[in-house]
Amino acid sequence: MKKNITPPVYGYGNNAVPEEASKYVICAKDIVKSFYVGTPNELEILHGMTFNVPKGEFVSIVGQSGSGKSTLMNIIGALDRPTSGSYFLDGVDVSKANDKELSAIRNKQIGFVFQTFNLIARTSALKNIELPMLYGGVPSKQRRERAKELLEIVEMTDRANHMPNELSGGQKQRIAIARAMANDPAIILADEPTGALDSKTGRLVMDLFHKLHKEQGKTIVLITHNNELAEETDRIITISDGNIIGDTGNRNKPKEAEA
Repeated sequence: MKKNITPPVYGYGNNAVPEEASKYVICAKDIVKSFYVGTPNELEILHGMTFNVPKGEFVSIVGQSGSGKSTLMNIIGALDRPTSGSYFLDGVDVSKANDKELSAIRNKQIGFVFQTFNLIARTSALKNIELPMLYGGVPSKQRRERAKELLEIVEMTDRANHMPNELSGGQKQRIAIARAMANDPAIILADEPTGALDSKTGRLVMDLFHKLHKEQGKTIVLITHNNELAEETDRIITISDGNIIGDTGNRNKPKEAEA
């Protein structure tokens, strides 16, 4: 049963957006990323990628080392801007955002889950989950209530006051996922989330992503080199040498809805 959680509400506005961009959570068009621009060593890593992700889709982006997936992840996560092309996230033009706006987008629109957990040491599990809401200006009482609800979802209520060094790898990742959900982001962006875990623990973490996707309706973007994990998602986008070379489309979408 879907848990009825009231997420924090932010006054985050945006200007008029193209009709196509308004239909998708992610709308990326002709994304090019180059480094050392204007020098003899200029290097183009992404060569005009175009793709859309509708709300509620669980999509994996697959590629080997050097494929460009980390560069693409940085753009999706508003950690970097494309050299050219456009990227709209939930109706916000990320490609034209200034540094302050990018910071707000990262805090409120994107829930990050990293391979190495990135929990704050000497800060309890509950407080770690509260952090994105603290940065977003959510009142203390609302932060705590939301954090407790998320602890329940990830089945870590009994670890609320534990420090990260008192948690196993799988427990740390579940806390990290709860933290990613704190501000009810437009997307959860998970970068090799099972990479530091054994297979059994990794299975539990993937099960949690499926739970959030199914019960909470979350849009999840999984960055991975693991084809077995990718096969569990609705859709697989495969990249190589900075190009999209495969896109399965949503394999779980009803046939009549694809027409």
